[in-house]
Amino acid sequence: MNYSHEVEKMCTVAKGPFHGPAPIPEEGKWVKAYEIKDISGLTHGVGWCAPQQGACKLTLNVKEGIIEEALVETLGCSGMTHSAAMAAEILPGKTLLEALNTDLVCDAINVAMRELFLQIVYGRTQTAFSENGLPIGAGLEDLGKGLRSQLGTMYSTRAKGVRYMEMAEGYVIKLGLDADDQVIGYQFVKLGKMLEDIRHGVEPGEAYKNNIGQYGRFDDAVRYIDPREQ
Repeated sequence: MNYSHEVEKMCTVAKGPFHGPAPIPEEGKWVKAYEIKDISGLTHGVGWCAPQQGACKLTLNVKEGIIEEALVETLGCSGMTHSAAMAAEILPGKTLLEALNTDLVCDAINVAMRELFLQIVYGRTQTAFSENGLPIGAGLEDLGKGLRSQLGTMYSTRAKGVRYMEMAEGYVIKLGLDADDQVIGYQFVKLGKMLEDIRHGVEPGEAYKNNIGQYGRFDDAVRYIDPREQ
């Protein structure tokens, strides 16, 4: 190690007590993290690309510094979905530090990795106070039945008002309007569950009917509109 001339001339002053790092909460324990292998937790990070055309939600389950599970969800950019496929192959098995310094193909995924890294190493994880954390596979629970990402897609104009396109419950097929033409409910199809039924042999028309639901005062509506065509 090289020292500058100014430092070489300095006298030595003894260092006081060494306190080490402040403990952070990890999976129900207080941990003083010295190395990457000291880090565990499951949490989420959200990232965006430079033109802010799309966004990524990244979920990682880290055990002793190694990524054991990854869920990559993207929105708004077709290229990003293909990048997510590559990132999902890249991430598991890497240490948290390796992943931070790996090109995850898409700006939004890289930014999500950065944000998630900060949460994990500062102990701000979803599992900070959960004893032993969550098992590998817990990331799928975010997707619910049918294993589809929860989406919300709404569109509106000043001239024509709002259109609900997709809610967490599913693909919106009808909006219910009251006498003042205000939305008071909607009807939807649970796409993930419908496709799951079709995969298991249910006739498509029947699967479609079986997975229609509604929310709000839909039955009280004065009229109904298709949000994509009316």
